[in-house]
Amino acid sequence: MRKEEYLQLDAVGMAELLQKKEVTPKELTELAFAQLEEVQPTLNLATSIRREKALGEAEKMKAGIAPFAGVPTMLKNVSQTIPGEKMTSGSKLLANHIAETESHFVKRLRESGFIFLGHTNTPEFALKNITEPELYGPTRNPWNTDYSPGGSSGGAAAAIAGGVVPVAGASDGGGSIRIPASFTGLFGLKPTRGRTPVGPGAGRDWQGASINFMLTRSVRDSAAMLDELQVFQPEAAFHAPTYRGRYLETMKQDTKKPLKIAFNTASPVGTPVSEHAKEAVMKVARWLEQEGHHVEEQENGVDGIQLMKDYYIMNSGEMTTTVKAMEAALGRELTSDDMELEGWLMNVAGKSVSAADYSKSLASWDVAAAQMAKFHETYDFYITPATADTAPKIGQLKVDDERKAVYLRDIHKGSQREQQQLIYDMFLPSLTYTPFGMLANLTGQPAMSIPVYLSEQGLPLGVQVIAGKGEEHRLLQLAEKLEQTDLWIGMKENPYFNK
Repeated sequence: MRKEEYLQLDAVGMAELLQKKEVTPKELTELAFAQLEEVQPTLNLATSIRREKALGEAEKMKAGIAPFAGVPTMLKNVSQTIPGEKMTSGSKLLANHIAETESHFVKRLRESGFIFLGHTNTPEFALKNITEPELYGPTRNPWNTDYSPGGSSGGAAAAIAGGVVPVAGASDGGGSIRIPASFTGLFGLKPTRGRTPVGPGAGRDWQGASINFMLTRSVRDSAAMLDELQVFQPEAAFHAPTYRGRYLETMKQDTKKPLKIAFNTASPVGTPVSEHAKEAVMKVARWLEQEGHHVEEQENGVDGIQLMKDYYIMNSGEMTTTVKAMEAALGRELTSDDMELEGWLMNVAGKSVSAADYSKSLASWDVAAAQMAKFHETYDFYITPATADTAPKIGQLKVDDERKAVYLRDIHKGSQREQQQLIYDMFLPSLTYTPFGMLANLTGQPAMSIPVYLSEQGLPLGVQVIAGKGEEHRLLQLAEKLEQTDLWIGMKENPYFNK
């Protein structure tokens, strides 16, 4: 197989060729590594590469013994652990940390037959919507390397949009699948809370806000990944209603007509939204109307600013817990020199969060979930921009030294409320780019970013569609229909991918 042929295949396509014995697992793995070696110096997408191990596994792999036996992929450098391999979470403190256990998510992928090439870059502790950790440096966007691929699954997005693998492990705790999908022209699905594996050693991630799944090039790959990764875990805190069909088959079925669909282009936190993002939504709205559906502009009734503040309270508490665990493991107290600014400030702020305030903040998630459940009694889908603009430039969202000094000084002053306001203000420039993702994380709903817009500068921007809990199949049906239209951007316009 030639590289040009490899670059045109999604994971389902590779699996079909493997089962027909038209290509071998080792051939595909060698092609994947050849592409990785070509793009890594420019894109900086990988944090670890397991070339010899992966090639050895591919040579022993028998095509057909599992649905994706011999298909190459990469994993995210946060929680997606392989025993004996580095797992640093983008942190300088964990630069030499070796994982001892295999995550349940990785186990399911291994049982499906995937070959793991290595791990992809992510911001420290997956806290940011860009991928520029101090430990590894920035990952760059294949569409234009002056720009970010987003985060926190930015390395995964660059691996796919850079032609290395057709699918890659990702996670989404505040839009971290949908944001990089929007910025790099990929399909990004965040499943319903409780749909995919967690742990071991944890029954929830970020109190249920975060899930593990895959970034993909094609809709059918995401459908196939749901078929492989859907799980019921008795030890998990949350369980999604088990889907009894096959997503890969159901996605081909026609959607019922007419659907009633709401859209809104206003930022839920009152920040600016670009004309690019507004026009992207309107393109989809007009197409839906032409398809015979009822589409109207409508607010969802959720207080987006308060929801973000309650999200940051959770993040603060989680970072304090993380820091305490690392201090216990290292046998010393950590300082601001040990961590990047965002994680350190959240750790400090988390020490002031009372149990009552933490509980109250989580309760607000449930209020929002109830509001959205009521909303979906009327509307099948809720459509917004996936991001408020196309990707920021590398370094654009970095906090400069002067502001950093002010934040480090002021975080120790004032009340818990004032500390949380400082956290909000610090993240606001980043949040301005990505205010739409958080809702589905905190309510637990499935949501997707679909690649349907390209700016005059040649940068992609996605549109987000949110459905009721357990209705990934309906999202996939809609996406599959859109994928057949001229609206779909995908990789066909990606100049880096088509080199």
